[in-house]
Amino acid sequence: MKTGIHPEYHPIKVKMTDGTEYTTRSTWGKSGDTLQLDIDSKSHPAWTGGNQQLLDRGGRLTRFNKRFSGLIKEGDKGSKLTTPAAKAPPPKSTKPKEEKPKKEKPAKAEAAKAEKPKEEAKQ
Repeated sequence: MKTGIHPEYHPIKVKMTDGTEYTTRSTWGKSGDTLQLDIDSKSHPAWTGGNQQLLDRGGRLTRFNKRFSGLIKEGDKGSKLTTPAAKAPPPKSTKPKEEKPKKEKPAKAEAAKAEKPKEEAKQ
């Protein structure tokens, strides 16, 4: 390894969201610094089942909620996405179904059938 090109690797303290701490080695900060976590495995929805609220970093969560606020109504938080089209069943038609006319065989096919017996009779 070349000397002088790698960052310093030193011990730091990591403080979890519930207040517990542990020591590890990292290139972050200076030796003995404490890294305060905002989200960790004890508070992230991927591990907790999504019951805790996410922090709004830079307004991204607010913009998302504003953009898609019409998809889920307040009473439907635990259900699937609902839209007006998905709620209402399609209207039933009161008109009787019209029968389609049966397809008739083409005239050429009938003429070919009629000519065959004549040719057989000649032989």
